[in-house]
Amino acid sequence: MSTEYTSVKSGLFLLGISLGAGFIIAAIILAVTLSNIKMSDKTITVKGYAEKNIISDLAIWSGTISVRSSDMTSAYEKLQKDIAKFINYLQSKGIDASKITTSSISTIKNFRYTTEGYSTGQIDSYELTQTVSITSENVKLINQISGEATSLIKDGLEIYSNPPQFYYTKLNDLKIEMLGDAAKDAKQRAEQLAKSSGGDVGPMKSAMQGVFQITPLYSTTVSDWGEYDLSSIEKTIKSVVTIDFTIK
Repeated sequence: MSTEYTSVKSGLFLLGISLGAGFIIAAIILAVTLSNIKMSDKTITVKGYAEKNIISDLAIWSGTISVRSSDMTSAYEKLQKDIAKFINYLQSKGIDASKITTSSISTIKNFRYTTEGYSTGQIDSYELTQTVSITSENVKLINQISGEATSLIKDGLEIYSNPPQFYYTKLNDLKIEMLGDAAKDAKQRAEQLAKSSGGDVGPMKSAMQGVFQITPLYSTTVSDWGEYDLSSIEKTIKSVVTIDFTIK
């Protein structure tokens, strides 16, 4: 009996030691794992910025001619003459005929009214309008013409000059370049912040592109949905990215 009791007691003792050692090892592994998880969760979120000045390389402008007459045929004939004068003027300024387009003619009937302000149903005059548009890479010339075209008023033309619009046609390629520059700026900011706290920047965890702001030169205007200025020849494009980096 004593021998069997001693054997059982020894077995229980060894089992206890084994279990204790197992718990200790498991606790160490768990502690190391939790430590690694905690370290891997250390991130830093930074915004990167890139800015570049650009010059528009395409301009679109239009001028509208209007005529009025009590007779529609007379109004049409005058409109054709005025449009011809307008196109000749544009060509004299150096605009190629292939860059000029004309819209369809719009017709409005103007009715007579009584002194009390009621319509009589009788047509007083016809108003015909037509728009001449230019699309050209010579943005400076278009800008000049848009400001001078109303001088045709002295020649008897009723003309309205619409605001010109200036575009940058290589914008899509530039956006890719700007995103890369903004990402580099974000990493430099992250490295500076990590260095000040004794850490190192690890791999990027996530990135989010912000909106592009295309504004007139020196403008500080921004919006949540992005700006796209068409009023100025010289513009500034601004790109923003938000990036999460791991910290080692």
